[in-house]
Amino acid sequence: MKVLLIKDVKGLGKAGEVKEVKDGYGQNFLIGKGFAKVASTEVLRKHASDLKKKEEQDRYELELMNKLKDSLADKKVIIKKQLGANGALFGGVTKDEISHAIKEQFNLELDKKSIQDYAIKAEGEYKVSAKLGHGIVAEFVVVVKGV
Repeated sequence: MKVLLIKDVKGLGKAGEVKEVKDGYGQNFLIGKGFAKVASTEVLRKHASDLKKKEEQDRYELELMNKLKDSLADKKVIIKKQLGANGALFGGVTKDEISHAIKEQFNLELDKKSIQDYAIKAEGEYKVSAKLGHGIVAEFVVVVKGV
């Protein structure tokens, strides 16, 4: 019996592969546990169609992320914070503040979770990076000014 693997099966193959297995193993274990489907022409055609849609979606996301990276590259995000008596910031600049400042100043959406960990505790210019996904990292400058 031929089956299309839906999930990785140790000792048999990876998801998306078509394998020839014994009828009992295929029917009772693989199909019964949801690891595979019978490899009919309809199932194989749907699987190929799903792969094509996923590739198109990935290409679209990659294009959007590259545009976001390019648009952030030459920007300076200005954040104004209150200063203490010694010239240090109260608390520091958070990822959420950076994300909101980018939205307000440049009308670009950047999830605060994608911004890398850092510590901004004083006035000045800081180079900040954000992981956008698909291995794309955007770098931009954050300028902190005291009020």
